[in-house]
Amino acid sequence: MKLQHTLALTLPMLSSWAVGADLAVKFEIPQLNVAEYHRPYVAMWLERADQSVAANLSVLYDVKKKDNGGTKWVKDLRTWWRKAGRDVELPLDGVSGATRAAGEQAMSFGPARTGIDKLPAGDYKLVIEAARESGGRELVRVPFTLPLKGTQTASARGKEELGAVSLQITP
Repeated sequence: MKLQHTLALTLPMLSSWAVGADLAVKFEIPQLNVAEYHRPYVAMWLERADQSVAANLSVLYDVKKKDNGGTKWVKDLRTWWRKAGRDVELPLDGVSGATRAAGEQAMSFGPARTGIDKLPAGDYKLVIEAARESGGRELVRVPFTLPLKGTQTASARGKEELGAVSLQITP
């Protein structure tokens, strides 16, 4: 009887988004007409309002290079490297992955990966940074707010190294 009373008091305190949320990201890597094209390295993370890193989502680089040699160019993701990269050992389990070809790319992340269900209410940004060897670098921020009040979508657009970036968070 006492256990039922405790559950009855606890359940209303759980918000609907605290049970988990799926985060889906679509981003475009433009086809560039340049003499020497290398696939871009791409980092994605969630950023708090104070611009600190809330969660690393993905770091895409040449993970198959011998002796972890692909990490040499990861430092060109300058913003991610300053905020989180230099403090982690690559490959980062569940975060590191292979580079992507030009075109539209899609990635999705569950609450276990993002920790989004544990973040306090407030303003956040999905940040995606791309850098190419012998190429440019670009950073795009897509703002969103927690707690979720239903499915939330947002988008932004890069100018050269990234095209359209969209975000959908589903409770």
